Amino acid sequence: MIDIRKRLGIHPLIDICLWEKTEEDKDISYPRNLIEFAEERKADAELAFDRKHDKMIIVFDADIFSAKVKGYEDVVSLGEQYGDILGITNPNFELYLLLHFPKSYEEDILPNAERLIRNEKVGNMRLSYSLLQKRTGVNSKTNKSIGDLAEKVETAIEQEKYLNQDVHRCLGQLTSCIGRIIELIRSDKAQ
Repeated sequence: MIDIRKRLGIHPLIDICLWEKTEEDKDISYPRNLIEFAEERKADAELAFDRKHDKMIIVFDADIFSAKVKGYEDVVSLGEQYGDILGITNPNFELYLLLHFPKSYEEDILPNAERLIRNEKVGNMRLSYSLLQKRTGVNSKTNKSIGDLAEKVETAIEQEKYLNQDVHRCLGQLTSCIGRIIELIRSDKAQ
């Protein structure tokens, strides 16, 4: 998205920074830990995070909460308490990536909705990952060409509206609010 910000209509005074986890942080994936990691980054004086004007967007999958982990609402509340914007997908991020293909909602997601929300496996991979791989022909976890999907973000934003976008009603529902967050960024005129 950073590379196509002008085409998306993101105001030039809105700075989008991708803060990647370093080698020592690379294994942080549990949502509560991601939120705490973000809070630590905000406190780093070198990064000059302005709590009054800046926002942190934390993206995570909710699938772990449906089977193994409790406390989903506590995690969402913590992120909101810290002023973060939560980009949550359920069951996983591949669902959002799948939305980048025209008619993927009708052809891939809707007919498989129950299986997707159960996060079923097809062979050794999750169904959403399998459907995405059929569309792309690549391993979305390792092939950097998956980033080319950003060129089709408008399709994803439109199709995402058929899914739940409310992070508070995420569990048990196909959910993605990544496109909604992109729309929020676009609507901010850096006032």
